[in-house]
Amino acid sequence: MTRKIAVVVTDRQDEALRMSVGLTLMDDEIDVFMLNTPVSTEQDVALNFELLREMERHVYSSESGEPGTEYLPTAAMAEKLLEYDHILPY
Repeated sequence: MTRKIAVVVTDRQDEALRMSVGLTLMDDEIDVFMLNTPVSTEQDVALNFELLREMERHVYSSESGEPGTEYLPTAAMAEKLLEYDHILPY
């Protein structure tokens, strides 16, 4: 049974994105929500971010104009999170 899992990222981007990539091995639907934080340019973060994009996982950001993400205002994020079976905050 495929589960819908949302990973909400605020400050520990490296851990959150690494875990998100790992969760894809379970064939669950994984989406990442970057909440009020730009995507870091650190090497570990950039690598996992790129892997998620290559695996065609949705990465949403509350920051408009963030490259490689889909803009979603905070209120719309809150509404969308109701669709998920599990929400993992980081």
